[in-house]
Amino acid sequence: MLAPFFELDRRLSQFVSQAKEPMLAQMRIAWWRDQLGKKAEDRPAGDPVLAQLTAHWAGEEVALQCLADGWEALLAEPPLPSSAANDFATGRAACFAAVARLSGNQDHASKAYSAGQRWALADLAARVSDGDERAFVLEQAEGAGRAPSRMPFALRSIAILDRLAIRSLAQGGSELIRGRSEILLITRLGLFGR
Repeated sequence: MLAPFFELDRRLSQFVSQAKEPMLAQMRIAWWRDQLGKKAEDRPAGDPVLAQLTAHWAGEEVALQCLADGWEALLAEPPLPSSAANDFATGRAACFAAVARLSGNQDHASKAYSAGQRWALADLAARVSDGDERAFVLEQAEGAGRAPSRMPFALRSIAILDRLAIRSLAQGGSELIRGRSEILLITRLGLFGR
């Protein structure tokens, strides 16, 4: 279920990062939001990502719509408004909580949500070029906490992204994966869970 989520997230990021016309990017994002709001049988066939989301995200489409809303918020005119970073983090976090529920780990949904917030804000901080915007995003990340949560094996991917985000935020919004130390962290967490 994470693969189609990441593919949708990647597509939405491309719409935003390559937007010469914000209105066109908004229309593309709105298409995804609208399709995810339809009943499964009313969605168009032919898009493999939409088909995978339909197959694996039944009942959690609202979280995916929040993801679309979050990406759309980043289309705001610079400087980045305070609500945009929050909407972006909320959208990604909602999807992480949905993954917990979909995998049968409902009691870890709040931990997954917090991990999603940290990951979203760390990723955003690493990508913004304006120093004031980065400082603002890092300030918002303080509210998401810095303590990693223990999660079950089914949520190991989320735990790995959380630890990378915590490290990135501690380094002032550095890239999440910069070199060998992050690869070693991923390997250790993947194998041993800590």
